[in-house]
Amino acid sequence: MVQYKDGSRRTGATRRIYHSLLTQIEAGVYGVGDTLPSSRSLAEELGVSRTTVTTAFDQLISEGYVQVQQGRKATVASAGRLSQVTPSDRSAIAARQLSAYATRTMAQPSNSTAGKPQLKFDFRYGDVAAVDFPKTPWRKALNTAFLMHRDRLGYDDPAGSRSLREALQSYVWRSRGISCNLGQILVVNGSQQALDLCARVLVNPGDGVVVEDPCYAMAKNVMLAVGANTVAVPCGAHGMDTTKLPEAGDIAVAYVTPSHQFPLGGVLPAAHRQALMEWAASANTYVIEDDYDGEYRYDVGPIPPLYLSGQGRVIYVGTVSKTLSPTLRLGYIVLPHPLVEAFVHCKQIADRHTSTFEQEALAALIETGAYERHVRKMRRLNAERRAVFLASMTRAFADDIEIVGTTAGLHVVVWFNTMRSKDEERFADTARNHDVGIYPVTRLFSSPTDERAGYIFGYASMSVDQLAKGVEKLHCVYLDRVGNAEPLRGTAGDNGKFLMVR
Repeated sequence: MVQYKDGSRRTGATRRIYHSLLTQIEAGVYGVGDTLPSSRSLAEELGVSRTTVTTAFDQLISEGYVQVQQGRKATVASAGRLSQVTPSDRSAIAARQLSAYATRTMAQPSNSTAGKPQLKFDFRYGDVAAVDFPKTPWRKALNTAFLMHRDRLGYDDPAGSRSLREALQSYVWRSRGISCNLGQILVVNGSQQALDLCARVLVNPGDGVVVEDPCYAMAKNVMLAVGANTVAVPCGAHGMDTTKLPEAGDIAVAYVTPSHQFPLGGVLPAAHRQALMEWAASANTYVIEDDYDGEYRYDVGPIPPLYLSGQGRVIYVGTVSKTLSPTLRLGYIVLPHPLVEAFVHCKQIADRHTSTFEQEALAALIETGAYERHVRKMRRLNAERRAVFLASMTRAFADDIEIVGTTAGLHVVVWFNTMRSKDEERFADTARNHDVGIYPVTRLFSSPTDERAGYIFGYASMSVDQLAKGVEKLHCVYLDRVGNAEPLRGTAGDNGKFLMVR
């Protein structure tokens, strides 16, 4: 069988006749306005029934290649060929047709690994191990959602299914101490859509947006895409330096990761949180709190979300990407009351609503306690992975490295005392050629302050055995590089940073 351009199917002789006539029309054998052989004569010539020929004609008529008038033979209506366009013409057409939003978006590096060969030892942050996914509970919850009686299948509430929002309302209270009304919760397709909605609802081209430095690239990119002017505020061991916040002015919104600064891992102290909220009040702006991995605390207790002291100015963003899987694309926002209506309308314009079946499955996991049992299990497993990774790195590299951001989350930053930041990409490429994926941290800075090379290491996607072997493999690559590199000596600068000197 063959599928035609309109999606229909025919078999055997009909298919051959259709393709033969279409090929001749497109090649110009029959030009526009030319008369085609009658169905009767073609049937006699080809030795097939007239019905077979008329079926092929009907397909060509439905696609607009052939037209018929009562009492007359069929004629060619369209040659089906586009005029030739040169490459330069195509570029000019594309440039004219792209919006300013698309142009700004395309100017940002994607840093995506999609389509690239899979590495044996990939320390990519954000990935989680497939073996950890709760397949049986999720399948059971999803089957229940599919089998649930419905009078009809239709578009759902853009704010999210009521069952999931009720489950999330209880969950954020138990896990994060957040008390909110059901109407303040908006279900989104992962935290990335949450950030996109924040940008579209709150930011106009030319507005200032405060971001951390270094900053989660996809958060910064979404603000740049809508035409914002990003104002980078430096971060250190304790998160954002709130003394460097800009003067209150045309600042539309501020983006922060206060419970686990991405990527450096600092926790914003209470005094700095207070300073941030006082600044937001004076600037009359909102603060986006991205709590992307708040479930994972190891050496310290849970950090209270900024939302609790936000005075109605904090937009809280949560996700299940780090607890279940980034493939599910499920996240949520807890909104200040004045923003609810605008966010719901913009969510509806974006995609109507998030997939209802997955929402109801997640609601069932939360309501039955299966989700929180899974989170506790993941916390234990990733604590083991973290311990093995840290021990392996320390044993292999000793004083050649400094590891930061180890108390929470699913990644750390490793500074290499013997490499300059300008060598980051080259060493990452070399490691990739040896089946090891490491990811430079300098690309997340607007203005790097550390002379050393640094890399973000995620450890949640591999087994403890893979982690140990991956570190061993990386160390071999490192030793080979050091052996072929010009020797460096280190000296501490006035600010305590490790500087490289030839």
